Amino acid sequence: MAGREQEAGLAGARVLDADEVQGVLSGAFYTKDGNKRPRKAEPAAKPQHYKVICISLYTKDLEHLDDLVDELKARGITKANRSALIRVALDQLDLEKVPRGM
Repeated sequence: MAGREQEAGLAGARVLDADEVQGVLSGAFYTKDGNKRPRKAEPAAKPQHYKVICISLYTKDLEHLDDLVDELKARGITKANRSALIRVALDQLDLEKVPRGM
C-alpha cells in the first residue's frame, strides 16, 4: 500500500483521518450529542382488534369477489373492499345452508 501512496503523491499523508471515518460510521455526526449513537425508534404497538392473515382462493372465486366489490363501488359504497365484503358475508352466513361436501 505504501508503494501506491508514493505513486499517487500521497506519501505519508492520509486522505481521511481514522477518527473521522469512525465518527461517520458510528453516526456521531448525525446526532445532537456527538458522543451518542442515534437511537432506534420504538416499535409501534400492534393493533389488537384485528389480525392480518393469508387465505387461499381459487382464481375464479377471487374474480367473483372482485366483481362484487366493483359492483358495490359502482353503487356508491366507495369503501368496499375484499375484506369488508367477506366480513359482511360471514355475518349473513346460515350454517344450515352450507353443503356437506364443501
